[in-house]
Amino acid sequence: MTAVLDAPTRVHVASGSGGTLTGTGRLLLFMLRRDRVRFTSWVLGLTLMMAYFANAIGLILDETAVQGFAALARNPVIALIGGPGYGFDEITVGRIVVGIYGVYLMLGAALMSILTVSRHTRAEEQAGRAELVRANVVGRHAQLAAALILVALMNVVMTVLMTLAFHFSPLEPEAFGPSLLFACSVGAVGLVFAGVTAVTVQLSAFSRAASGMAGAVLGAAFVIRGLGDMSRAQGGDLGWLSWLSPLGWSQQTAPLTLDRWWPLLLSLGFAVLCTTTAVALQSRRDLAAGILPDRLGAGRAPGWLRGPLSLAFRLQRSALVWWSVAILLGGITFGTFAEPMVENAAGLPDEIMIIFGGTEGIIEGYLGFMSVYFAFMVAVFAILSVQALVGEEQSVRTEPVLAASVSRAGWLLSWTIVTALGSVWLLALAGVGNGISAALATDEWGLLGDVLVGQIAQVASVWALLGLAVALYGFVPRLVGLTWAVFGWGTALSLFGDMLQLDEALLSTSVFRHVGQYPAQDLSWSSVAVLTAATVALIGIGVAGFRRRDLTTA
Repeated sequence: MTAVLDAPTRVHVASGSGGTLTGTGRLLLFMLRRDRVRFTSWVLGLTLMMAYFANAIGLILDETAVQGFAALARNPVIALIGGPGYGFDEITVGRIVVGIYGVYLMLGAALMSILTVSRHTRAEEQAGRAELVRANVVGRHAQLAAALILVALMNVVMTVLMTLAFHFSPLEPEAFGPSLLFACSVGAVGLVFAGVTAVTVQLSAFSRAASGMAGAVLGAAFVIRGLGDMSRAQGGDLGWLSWLSPLGWSQQTAPLTLDRWWPLLLSLGFAVLCTTTAVALQSRRDLAAGILPDRLGAGRAPGWLRGPLSLAFRLQRSALVWWSVAILLGGITFGTFAEPMVENAAGLPDEIMIIFGGTEGIIEGYLGFMSVYFAFMVAVFAILSVQALVGEEQSVRTEPVLAASVSRAGWLLSWTIVTALGSVWLLALAGVGNGISAALATDEWGLLGDVLVGQIAQVASVWALLGLAVALYGFVPRLVGLTWAVFGWGTALSLFGDMLQLDEALLSTSVFRHVGQYPAQDLSWSSVAVLTAATVALIGIGVAGFRRRDLTTA
């Protein structure tokens, strides 16, 4: 009897299979393929925004209007919404674009980076796809490295296109360097918040929480920069706060005025520090886990957690708590500037005084403007809430809910009701904080009631955007992001439309223009009713679509 032994099989191990970055290149190609539409949409969208600012403003503003902007650097509100106003003593249209509108391009670049990094890292782990990828010959840090390289490419391409759009616009900068510096300052913010998100996705096991933490850092950076620039505009002692913000670092480059490149070293250094920290944290956690431990739940569910409405509240409770703290602190902080607004009213351009209702009503004008400003913030909460609902569905957590005795209409309406009431709550907190601090600063306690009413009335504008997001979710969840375009358009017109003296028909396309800035302006209750009715109709459309479509589970 003869025994035949098979020859031993040789196992070929891929070169470098033991490295933590193995497979980065292939993952990057896959991400580029997967995000080909998102990549193009983000980069071209922000570039077109730059091109719009650089072309439209130069065509709209004549020499007289341009000179009227010279006093904006002394206006605390414009310092809050725009920046330090470098070069406004010798104003040009280019400096207006850089000094007032540049920060919104930076915010767009930051959001692009936050959402992209979270999408390709923590969201993949949460969905279980990262585990399948890591089962192959892929290094521990390959997915994070590929996501960061992807975001870096997005910011580099955006920087190149923005440079060309700015330099060859009607502004016609004399040198190419300032155009490149301006675009690089925008891209630097994107790199910083890519690094910030790389850290936050290591901290939490949930993509929504990770993105929320990165968004909170962005919000804090905007507020800190705003406070520093407002103090500087009033000759205060808090101008140094701007140097604590990544947005402030980019604005301190002062293109077309000082042309300083060195502040961008702070941005690059911070991005590298965050990336290094993220790699170190990732080396110390398990796949699909977070550095911050999950809090153990109770052994039994509380009695009130019985229906879809209570479940929707439970899922949104954490976000509501953090938003409540941020909005209340913001209201208290910005309300303290009511009295300094009176002291700085002299010398402001007529365009600004018209917005605030004239010298006699400068306090009411400022508080009315802040009511719309906080409506912008709460609208962000409402849109993010609907996007969180999309995440619940894609993570296959909606399906088990609907498998119980919960109808599709009941679940969507429950989530929407919690978000709508949460919007009222947040606006009320903004009104209380803003009203109390303004009353303390001016010793006029009658302002508290007016500010509270004016703030809560803005909920109609927020609800309209919420209704649009729900309608889009009901039919095609991936189109919910279009709500951001409507939000951005409305915000831009509300902030800058009057200063640019745009046609009233165009201004009326902003959802934030109809309610009125009370107490500076009378509230339009008819507009509140129309916006509320439109919200109800849009929500009804969304519910009808949700009842008829298949669930998205990937």
